Amino acid sequence: MKILPFKIPKPLRDALVYQVDLDTVFYDKLHQHEEIQLSLIVEGEGTLIVGDKVNHYESEDIIVFGSNLPHVFKSNPSKSKKSHMITLFFAKDSFGSDFFKLEELRELTPFFKRASRGFKVTSSKKQMIALFYQLEKGSKLSRFLILLELLKKASQSNYKSLSSFVYEKKYSEIEGKRMQDIFDYTMTHFHKDISLETISDVATMTKNAFCKYFKKRTNKTYFRFLNELRIEHATKLLTDETDLAIADIAYKSGFKNISNFNRQFKILKNISPNQYRKNNL
Repeated sequence: MKILPFKIPKPLRDALVYQVDLDTVFYDKLHQHEEIQLSLIVEGEGTLIVGDKVNHYESEDIIVFGSNLPHVFKSNPSKSKKSHMITLFFAKDSFGSDFFKLEELRELTPFFKRASRGFKVTSSKKQMIALFYQLEKGSKLSRFLILLELLKKASQSNYKSLSSFVYEKKYSEIEGKRMQDIFDYTMTHFHKDISLETISDVATMTKNAFCKYFKKRTNKTYFRFLNELRIEHATKLLTDETDLAIADIAYKSGFKNISNFNRQFKILKNISPNQYRKNNL
């Protein structure tokens, strides 16, 4: 299977694809696909990288990825033994090139604007979750009507963007494999020391070429991305592992000293680790 682009398996004439992922972990390769993805996380927890940004996902999250938006799930089996996701895949022209241009569907415009950078729904979730559960036994027509209702609610809901910068070009297979190797190594070893030389070797590039390559595709330096991944991990430890001292959390998240951890945490979260823990307990 090609790493990138990723092809959604579907019957030849189907415009809308309903898919259920049920496994120990979600598909964990960096990938992009032409279809827009609208998903409900039924069960599971972990890290989600979308475009240039590190996010966290958990049960009852409703997530949208726009067309060709690179993303990768890193499930955390220690938090949930099962990863379960319900998804609808469709393209903007699946139902005809002018379908979503109809005046009657104009109120769905916010959905497509938000989808280009990916987003997580943060309100009206109860009704949307109920709609997702109706998909399993629905006919193809019922699923199409449910899709329109989900798009309407997602357009009207509050939301959180999942990325802030999108690389405009499609990744080639070779380029996708390189980015996958970079992300996979980083997500596996972020709690250890990662030098520029090490990650450049993973990418099979010189240090200078790697820095330019990564910055062009994510609009940030590699070490900014690494710190974001580490801090996202630290936020979960601060709320889930209440017996752990902040110094231990810093170490487990890949920081060699507490002062640098506090500084990076405040840069990315605009709050100290100690105050973050107090606010979230």
